[in-house]
Amino acid sequence: MESVTLDALDLRLLHALQLDGRAPFSRIADVLDVSDRTAARRFGRLRAAGIARVAGVTDSRRLGHAEWLVRLHLPPSRSTALARALAHRPDTAWVAVLSSGTEVVCVFRVPDEGPAPLASLGRLPHLTHIDAHRLLRPVMDRRWIGRTLALTDEQIAALTPDATEDARPVELTDLDRRLLPALAADGRAAYPDLAREVGWSESAVRRRLHELRRSGVLRLDVEIDSGLFGFSVQCMLRLTVAPGRLGAVARALADDAEAAFVATTTGPHNLVAIAVCRDTAALDTYLTERFGLLDGVDRLESALITSYVKRAAPELRPAARRPVSVPALPGARGDF
Repeated sequence: MESVTLDALDLRLLHALQLDGRAPFSRIADVLDVSDRTAARRFGRLRAAGIARVAGVTDSRRLGHAEWLVRLHLPPSRSTALARALAHRPDTAWVAVLSSGTEVVCVFRVPDEGPAPLASLGRLPHLTHIDAHRLLRPVMDRRWIGRTLALTDEQIAALTPDATEDARPVELTDLDRRLLPALAADGRAAYPDLAREVGWSESAVRRRLHELRRSGVLRLDVEIDSGLFGFSVQCMLRLTVAPGRLGAVARALADDAEAAFVATTTGPHNLVAIAVCRDTAALDTYLTERFGLLDGVDRLESALITSYVKRAAPELRPAARRPVSVPALPGARGDF
């Protein structure tokens, strides 16, 4: 496997793509003061190594889809195969292996606010426990901050698209049902390639992609392992919070530098979060010091994420990693 080290230019390029995943390399290059060819070659290298890509991600709330967080317990020898099978399902949006393979956790997206599709899962052999809880409301309005530290305020302003989200209801068309999976696999696919893949004209594809982004149905995200930024530990947190403090605790956690995802949920735990830390010592500091200061947290459960099998698209091929040094994050605690 190719060993990849992120340098300063790689970090700036990835930050730029987080701001606008379909920004032309010519525009990115101009802001970063490099050549178009250099910018394109750098991203091509990262994508070819299987460690970074731009993926199209749909907003379930804009489409009226329910999101169900499903947790399955099974012997570690069976977890990888199950996780990969789940990742190939079109109705899963996120699949991860937790706790050294003793848990597989996934998010199902179900049309028309329907229930989680548990009937087929319940018939799987070797499962010892399964539960499902509805994700109610994402609290964060940003990505994990560790991926977006490389650009200056002026560069960020130059690359950030205008906010044009249209709040009107959106119904998917036949074109959308072909286009969105293609963009999930490659959010930077060229318009002629997309047109050939979905069987529509290039002008129709260009126009509809713009409409989907403008409406907020589609956003573009850079999928990359946080370990390449020097943060090797990710952890799923499940919290039981007093009802009167739920909103305040959720907002407080969403502001943390460690936070990659925070959402309210049904079930015995009414808040779920993903924390990203430099190492286990930093995670220990975060759990013991940060949560001890949060009024209203009655119970906290944590499970280390062993691997991601699916985020928006099928799994990336892992590459040997040499983490890059990055500056300390604002407001970080301990070693984070």
